[in-house]
Amino acid sequence: MGFYDDHDNNESRPRRGRSRGGFLLTGIIGAVIGGLIVLLCIPALGGVGLLPKTYTPTNEYSGKEEDGLKKSVDVNVTTKVTDAVKKARDSVVEVLNIQGGNFWDQNKQQPAGSGSGVIYKKAGGKAYVVTNYHVVKDASRLEITLSNGSKLKGTLRGGDPVMDLAVVEVDGSKVQKVAEFGSSSSLKPGEPAIAIGNPLGSFPGSVTEGVISAADRTMPVDSDKDGNPDWQAEVIQTDAAINPGNSGGALLNIAGQVIGINSSKIAESAVEGIGFAIPVDIARPIINDLEKYGKVNRPFLGIGPIPLSQISSYHRDSTLKLPSSVKDGVVVMNVEPLSPADRAGLKELDVITAFDGQAIKSPLDLRKYLYTKAKVGQKIKVTYYHKGDKKTTEVTLSSNKSS
Repeated sequence: MGFYDDHDNNESRPRRGRSRGGFLLTGIIGAVIGGLIVLLCIPALGGVGLLPKTYTPTNEYSGKEEDGLKKSVDVNVTTKVTDAVKKARDSVVEVLNIQGGNFWDQNKQQPAGSGSGVIYKKAGGKAYVVTNYHVVKDASRLEITLSNGSKLKGTLRGGDPVMDLAVVEVDGSKVQKVAEFGSSSSLKPGEPAIAIGNPLGSFPGSVTEGVISAADRTMPVDSDKDGNPDWQAEVIQTDAAINPGNSGGALLNIAGQVIGINSSKIAESAVEGIGFAIPVDIARPIINDLEKYGKVNRPFLGIGPIPLSQISSYHRDSTLKLPSSVKDGVVVMNVEPLSPADRAGLKELDVITAFDGQAIKSPLDLRKYLYTKAKVGQKIKVTYYHKGDKKTTEVTLSSNKSS
């Protein structure tokens, strides 16, 4: 493409002017076409990542607008777990154990600890809370805090150290939610478990989730702290976090029903996720007795037992005069006057070896038989040794004087 020299030839100017106009027109048309091409290509370029992709806000986005940007926020998460928590959470309360002082000097009363509880019943203007016995033990005063923050005076109806359960009565006028009890007899390992409680006394209504690790564990319980198990408790094992302060709270199934009362955990540095709850099917009759009678209506024998295994071989021979064939049993260390054992003729240092033909090898066996197989008013055949002589007697069990 050449340029014409109009300096020497005047006739060439008009011709050169027409050429410049043509070039200008062609340039304008080219620019317009180029611009259209660029505009048409931008969406396609954005689609393959060469240019930023743009979005047009639609009704599917919600939330507040900040700095001209529309933020998407999902605020409606609903699952079976959230439904279960919603159903039961307001029935779980905080239980504060206050000790010290007296009626005239209540200023010396101080919180000794806190735990959790479950409102299981509302009737006659009262509401009833089940919790652990160790949560309310030795309390001068009990304070119950509802999920909405309302604080109520609690009155202890009764407690059972053997099963570690207690029932507390409160004014029912402010209670809006009552828990629903489910069944613990058909639990399966691996099914969901949800714990609600007040860990550390500082986080009311805390929710943890896990599974049923085992539905039929047994663990020894030393109620009198003498180093010997007094009871073999049946418990639910779960990996849902149960921390101090969760005691007495609810263990739920996926339907939001209470299947256990959280009671303890293994607290060792090398252990994680091993917590225990009292199965609701075992707790239910205990709760009913505590609410109605203030104690558990168990059969009462009236002896102070220790295991024969604690007696030295010297005293087995010289004091108890036992045959060498007797390896296990329960030594009667004391007999309460006018008790069923006293009426049946049992004496101090007698050695019980069987109830109704079933071997009794330890105080644990004795209590398990009385608490799970025998009933108040029942007659049982007791096999025992008195100064080395094997004897039998019939005992009519009465109701225990206290728990």
